Amino acid sequence: MQIFLARNNVQAGPYNLEQLNIMLASGEVVLDDLMWHEGLEQWQRVGTLTNNQTVYTPAPVNGAEVNDSIINNVTIFPEDNASGKQTDKPVSLDRLYGKPERKDTANNTKVDMTTNRHHTPHHNVSLNKTQLNKAATNQDKVIGDVVLAPIMSRVLATAINGLLYLLAIFPLVMALTKMDIDYSKFQNIQDMNAAYQYSMTLMESLPSSTLMMSQIMVFGLFALQLVFIALRGQSLGKLITGIRVVDQTTHRLPSFTKLIGMRTLLLFIIYNLLFSFTSFLGFVVVAVHYYMASKSPENIGWHDKLAKTLVVKADSSQLTKEPTLK
Repeated sequence: MQIFLARNNVQAGPYNLEQLNIMLASGEVVLDDLMWHEGLEQWQRVGTLTNNQTVYTPAPVNGAEVNDSIINNVTIFPEDNASGKQTDKPVSLDRLYGKPERKDTANNTKVDMTTNRHHTPHHNVSLNKTQLNKAATNQDKVIGDVVLAPIMSRVLATAINGLLYLLAIFPLVMALTKMDIDYSKFQNIQDMNAAYQYSMTLMESLPSSTLMMSQIMVFGLFALQLVFIALRGQSLGKLITGIRVVDQTTHRLPSFTKLIGMRTLLLFIIYNLLFSFTSFLGFVVVAVHYYMASKSPENIGWHDKLAKTLVVKADSSQLTKEPTLK
């Protein structure tokens, strides 16, 4: 069975019954969408055919003839013309959805939705309006209903976050540049305790106002980052570059444990330890992550494997929660 769907004068399909029921369960197809398949005389509301349930069990079709006008134009309403021929009467979107027609929609015109019902597209068209309007170039990788974030966008987001951190510690850096620092104390990796003691001595030599200002700026930045990550799945760098972290399975915001625990706090600790020993090692680990992502079909680096997440182009539909199946 080939099933066609329509929303806002946009037709999608064909789908099979299993695909339809998956999209109904996930909320991608809603009960106010329109549906047609062989055996139906006209486009009908999905909820009418499913008895307002999120699963469709069609009645057996016994040799029903296909009415070509049904699939060739979703705005044909046979009851408008006794002969069943298409007229030039405009049909509003309210009428298309089976709702009372409003005066302000009376001038809407008909739209030819497709010209060949036997054409099967290479990719099923999502009925999410936000997905239909999302700009995806030929170079983008599309997984289901999300567009994977380009590697360079992710690198840029990381660089922006690093720059924001440098700005937060700028007063501290400026104060340190005015001091006579013995950098040889930090070159002996085997004697990290001596390097730590020397760094503490330097901190004690700085003005208390400078230290307080740096602490306020660093903790303020960290708190702001956590708020955006928890609520939107975006650090400030990702927010600026228009990308977001989503769950690999649901393509929605990951759980708090994945997002904050595994992907934020744990990585923060790991990178701080790496950069404390040697900045070179930290940059190597970052480079390995993005190299793995560039070679992965889903742009998954070791960060993503650890937290079971994807980094995608941000879309408002990713912020909605998955519907609970009863």
